[in-house]
Amino acid sequence: MTMRTRFTTILLSLLAALTCAGFLAAGALASTGGAASPSAGSPGSPPSSTPTRAKGHKTALATWFGPGFYGQQTACGQTLTPATIGVANRKLPCGTLVKVTYHGKPLTVPVVDRGPYGNGADWDLTAAAAQTLGIEETVHIATVVVGAVPNTPSLGLPPSSLTAALAGGAAAG
Repeated sequence: MTMRTRFTTILLSLLAALTCAGFLAAGALASTGGAASPSAGSPGSPPSSTPTRAKGHKTALATWFGPGFYGQQTACGQTLTPATIGVANRKLPCGTLVKVTYHGKPLTVPVVDRGPYGNGADWDLTAAAAQTLGIEETVHIATVVVGAVPNTPSLGLPPSSLTAALAGGAAAG
């Protein structure tokens, strides 16, 4: 299996797990003390107790980060690795799921960090997320908040199993 095929397989598994975890966990978030999904308003709007889907895409400037930060802890508590697929945003709660679209290619990623802090950008994609979308520089992307998952130390990493993904990345034990 080539490196590219393996990466694609891991990425698709992560996206499927995040989608499942978001839909299954959304109803339980408020009762378990988790962060509720932001309302369908602007990305900075306060969270609501009932998860909703945003109706439109908002275009914003995005950068990417990664290699110089590998091994460091994100503001949301994850250790950044080359496999981390996520996004940094200054306002959205950790675990918020954001559908990012670039040149017609969509990718749903969790908020795993704060930022960006340069280039006037609103979003900062991890290197793995940027690579998946074909982003190599500062670009305009379309974004929409689509849900939320629990913030865990393994958020944004490919799950080792579907059970781990459904538990928010926590290993069942």
